[in-house]
Amino acid sequence: MTYATLAAAILAEVLATTSMKYSDGFTRLWPSLGTAVGYLIAFYLLSLTLREMSVGTAYAIWAGAGTAAVALIGMVFIGESVSAAKVAGVLLVIAGVVVLNLGGAAH
Repeated sequence: MTYATLAAAILAEVLATTSMKYSDGFTRLWPSLGTAVGYLIAFYLLSLTLREMSVGTAYAIWAGAGTAAVALIGMVFIGESVSAAKVAGVLLVIAGVVVLNLGGAAH
């Protein structure tokens, strides 16, 4: 259940960050609300995750997976440039998350 809660936190953070892209500096109502609500949900779910998982591991997975997902969304759906360096960076982030999980996520 801990990983499901963490995954939901990551999803909420990714949706919030993507909404921020479309908020136009918080001048558009719905994307701005999506950003605020998404981050509130993300941090709440992350706080629940921290009941069962160490803070370093949980935050590293949350931040790393969110960063990789937002980078991929930017490249695939928003039209941001794709380069070998960006792809390698995303792969390194994913590898880091895997290594953290292999080390164990329990207290």
